[in-house]
Amino acid sequence: MPFQEKSAWIMTLALLLGGAFYFMTVISMSSAMGRLASPNIPVVVVYTIILVLISILGHTLIALFSPKEANARIDEREKLIFVRASSISSYVFGFCVITALGYYLISNDGDFLFYSVFASLMLAQLIEYVVRIALYRTSI
Repeated sequence: MPFQEKSAWIMTLALLLGGAFYFMTVISMSSAMGRLASPNIPVVVVYTIILVLISILGHTLIALFSPKEANARIDEREKLIFVRASSISSYVFGFCVITALGYYLISNDGDFLFYSVFASLMLAQLIEYVVRIALYRTSI
């Protein structure tokens, strides 16, 4: 398995765990309040810390076990994989944000807009890593 595919697996795991933490916290806060909780900076900070820690730990481990791969340049096939995955995820992000903005025009709920755009960022990045993994698996 190429280093960049391993990296995509680590980032997929980090986004899934971080996103689960974030939205479970928001759901918990919202149910306690009886309405959608306003965005909370400390929760975003903890989410970011989770992503960073998993990313650093995971990438350190895979670099320790395969240092030559970690320092290798990406080849043309990998560049194409990155471009294709980025392109697909950008369409997902654009669609989700446009949908969130449309819903905002109807509802005027700024808190929901924040969560929708934040979820769109997470989803688009997650899809980029999943597509990378799929393209690595199908192009070998």
